[in-house]
Amino acid sequence: MTDPARPEIRSTTVLCVRRGDSVALGADGQVSMGNTIMKGRARKLRTLAQGRILGGFAGSAADGLTLFELLEGKLDKVGGNFTRACVELAKDWRMERRYRQLEALMIVCDAERSLLLSGTGDVIEPDDGVLAIGSGGNFALAAARALLRHTDMSAQQVVAESLRVAGEICVFTNLEHTVLTLGEGEKA
Repeated sequence: MTDPARPEIRSTTVLCVRRGDSVALGADGQVSMGNTIMKGRARKLRTLAQGRILGGFAGSAADGLTLFELLEGKLDKVGGNFTRACVELAKDWRMERRYRQLEALMIVCDAERSLLLSGTGDVIEPDDGVLAIGSGGNFALAAARALLRHTDMSAQQVVAESLRVAGEICVFTNLEHTVLTLGEGEKA
């Protein structure tokens, strides 16, 4: 149940697209509190593990940044094993009392995998290489799937165009985008 004294924070659209040997992760820059745009150029993406992993979050900025730090710690603890670190983070996020209140979702990807992580213990790898979270996530997801099916656009181009479409539809998503890539045509 939403607490009426605490305005609902809607803070982003994050989209991950994998095509061929490339993966792109993008996010808009808008942070909204209630019906007010608080910031237009927030940065919700990070590179992790010396640039081998990309991560993005939707939700509370402090919580998202905390989750990035926790994932870096897990990566160090498991010798850089991406999947294992993500599973360990999801387990701790769900089970440890101090992390249960973190209000965010994460998308993380490396050269081989894209994963969605949540505080309920979810570690989801998509069948089609496309993941989206946040207020405009479903709009970006639909646009990305259509572009992948009907164009030869690169992963980076699909992310950029899909975020633009989401920004034209969702009032909690703007047209200020950051896109990071790994693989062919890398521009992280």
